[in-house]
Amino acid sequence: MLDKVEIFDGLSEQELEALSASSVVRSYPKNTVIINENDHADSLYIIESGRVKVYCSDKNGKEFIMNTLTAEDYFGELALLDDDKRSASVRTMEKSSFCIIYKEDFNKVLEQQPNIAKTLIRNLTRRVRKLTKDVKALALQDVYGRVTNVLTTLADEREDGSAIIPEKLTQQDIADRVGASREMVARILKDLTIGEYISFEGRNIILNGKLPDNY
Repeated sequence: MLDKVEIFDGLSEQELEALSASSVVRSYPKNTVIINENDHADSLYIIESGRVKVYCSDKNGKEFIMNTLTAEDYFGELALLDDDKRSASVRTMEKSSFCIIYKEDFNKVLEQQPNIAKTLIRNLTRRVRKLTKDVKALALQDVYGRVTNVLTTLADEREDGSAIIPEKLTQQDIADRVGASREMVARILKDLTIGEYISFEGRNIILNGKLPDNY
């Protein structure tokens, strides 16, 4: 499955086979912490199946959810390039399986396939640019803008022109993502519902069309 993973885009079949041969597969149950913030970093994780959340915690234990990842996404990639500590924690949201490449094995592959490093650096640069854009949006947008950005980013389009968020988000989940209070998020969702911009199918949020630019 490595040929479907963004970070390996552009690698040859031979290079992908070398990486695959150096990897191991591990499965973990729901609510397992895969890596802890500030742990020693020594491996890249590629999600084969399941779903995880990437988060940071403050000194009081309050979590800020940075992202949720699913199959073909990856995390821990910086471990292959430096010796720093983990910058965030990752926990499984359901039973999940991972393809894991350890730094020691990765370096052995690089000795035989040096072009892999150039390709990874290029792809990581693209990822850093996207993260910078996301941080800029978080810093400059108001709470409403951050909430609608989360909703539109997570939504999958449907044939009828609407979009569904497959992840069953609570108001607190959204609040943790945008750095706001649950009460503020609840008010925004209520107003969007009254305006028929969003609706609900069970616990799934439906976007009925383009969300207003301003609150």
